[in-house]
Amino acid sequence: MNRLKQAVSVTGRCLLGLYFLIPGITKVTGFGANAAYMEKHGMVFVPFFLIVTLILQIGGGLFLIAGYKVRITALMFALMTVAINIVMHDFWNVYEGLNQAHETQNFVKNLAIMAGLLVLGTHPGDSPLSVDQRLRRHSA
Repeated sequence: MNRLKQAVSVTGRCLLGLYFLIPGITKVTGFGANAAYMEKHGMVFVPFFLIVTLILQIGGGLFLIAGYKVRITALMFALMTVAINIVMHDFWNVYEGLNQAHETQNFVKNLAIMAGLLVLGTHPGDSPLSVDQRLRRHSA
């Protein structure tokens, strides 16, 4: 893999990791506000799902950045993004105090993020400068 392709691949993987890591951290620091947002969308078992989400976002974000278990992490995030889109960015429903245009934008943006995750999940062997690559070299 040439250096430019390698740099672009690592940058993309790290940016996708940051996309999940940073919101995961903000869910810890803004737990109450995130719980209220989830409740507004009719979520059940909010504390449980919020804790699971922040653990997955922080852990999975770090996994993507490090390049560890890239395939499973990317595909898990793709499925999680679909679920979040359907439940939390349901622009087709109207909620008091929520901006429908903003929810539509988040929904479409998440589809693009999901597309990137699907590509990453189907090409994990192409993930340079990663823990996965290092582990493959040592096991061969």
